[in-house]
Amino acid sequence: MSAPSPEESARPVPPLAEAPGISREPPGARLARGVCRALCEFGCAPLTEVTLSTGRRADVLALDGRGGILIVEVKSSLADFRSDGKWRDYLEFCDRFYFAVPVEFPREVLPDDCGLMLADPYHAEVLREAPASALAPARRKAVTLRFAQLASRRLLRLNDPASSV
Repeated sequence: MSAPSPEESARPVPPLAEAPGISREPPGARLARGVCRALCEFGCAPLTEVTLSTGRRADVLALDGRGGILIVEVKSSLADFRSDGKWRDYLEFCDRFYFAVPVEFPREVLPDDCGLMLADPYHAEVLREAPASALAPARRKAVTLRFAQLASRRLLRLNDPASSV
């Protein structure tokens, strides 16, 4: 390889956010992608942005191989965590509840009675398992049906963007 010409070395380098292939998604969406990748590796089927019957929207809802339901609340910063107290509303919709945070997040502010994942845009690691609590059968059925219908509609839109779903 030869050294770059003076003209080539004088070209400005674009900022990382403008470089090809770098996502411009909000931080929470990037972390949710890493969480979903990890959940798939763990044998779960995840969906993002799932609206529950209360109108609350879970960042990530996943079904495990035995029909267990877990919810992951993604917090990209301390300010995000402090401004959002609705996470307890999710507990009645899952068997296990986790927070997923980036490496720089001050984890000591998170409650000890929830699971904890350390996430980045490409993966997540479970640092603390979530305690299990069994859902009532009727609630499990309702959440599972909502999950299946949402997954089906999203797949249809992907395969047929002109559909009215």
